[in-house]
Amino acid sequence: MASLIVSAIFTGLVTGMLARFAIPGPDPMPLWLTIVIGLAGTAIGGAIAVAIVGRDPSAVSIGGFLAAIVLVGLYRKYVQKRALWGPDAYKFPQKGVGVPQYRERLERAGIDPDSIGSPFAVPQPHARPTAARPGAAEDPTENPAHFLGRLEELHDAGVLSDDEYEASRLRLLERLRQ
Repeated sequence: MASLIVSAIFTGLVTGMLARFAIPGPDPMPLWLTIVIGLAGTAIGGAIAVAIVGRDPSAVSIGGFLAAIVLVGLYRKYVQKRALWGPDAYKFPQKGVGVPQYRERLERAGIDPDSIGSPFAVPQPHARPTAARPGAAEDPTENPAHFLGRLEELHDAGVLSDDEYEASRLRLLERLRQ
């Protein structure tokens, strides 16, 4: 009995992950929701496939996968309130189960969730460093790798001269040693 439950959870996980992958753009959601969508898609799509073509295992699997894709699309359309395709599909969602926590984690890591994930986004070479944003962490020692990367970006973009870059980098490294 336990192996049947583990097998069902694993099947739901794989089906849910593939369904999320089938629709373009990010769909951050907790693992349990991915499993629920996979299981529900497998049950619904499998039942429809059995009703149409009988108990053909491949038809049941394909029907379950297609139903899981539809469920991910419905989740994105009605819960996240986002487009299913096009440039807006690649934007990081504002709403959804667990999305605020994902956004917070990305911001703590120094990543702007609204600037990632879009192949249509125009790169901003002279963007302000993350620490200059209101509400962002001001202390570079909290995430030194991020700030060293930002210094290098500013140097590569020509905002900082070689001397300014080296002095800023050394100041940060000295602060880390204290």
